Amino acid sequence: MKVLVATSRTQGYRRNDFGGCAEGELAWIPAMCEDGELDPDRPCACGRVFTGLASWAATTTVRVAEVSLTRDEYVAAIRGAFEEHGWLECPELIGDSLLWLVAYSRWPVDTVLERRLDDIVVRGVGWPGLAGLP
Repeated sequence: MKVLVATSRTQGYRRNDFGGCAEGELAWIPAMCEDGELDPDRPCACGRVFTGLASWAATTTVRVAEVSLTRDEYVAAIRGAFEEHGWLECPELIGDSLLWLVAYSRWPVDTVLERRLDDIVVRGVGWPGLAGLP
């Protein structure tokens, strides 16, 4: 099944890139705070990050990966991470994570993605001079 995993590939294309997740760690898309909804390049970073399910760390890049998980195993991984970090009281996030999985599985394996508020886009496509962006 296709999922989003943390990657260091293309890190540094934006000056404010960072990655605190392990390479290949399952990732999900956390909600944004009010400040982050204004601009993805705000100091809080929540408008541009993905979160690792194991580390709960943040990264600005993910890639589409084919993994040997079943849908039930993927749901269990999400549920386990949310339970471990006290988020299980938000069961809608598990459903949202599955919707994201379906939505982003349209990209080919190894496609690197970035987040710009509510948009998840292929890193660098159609953006000449990407290294000069915030």
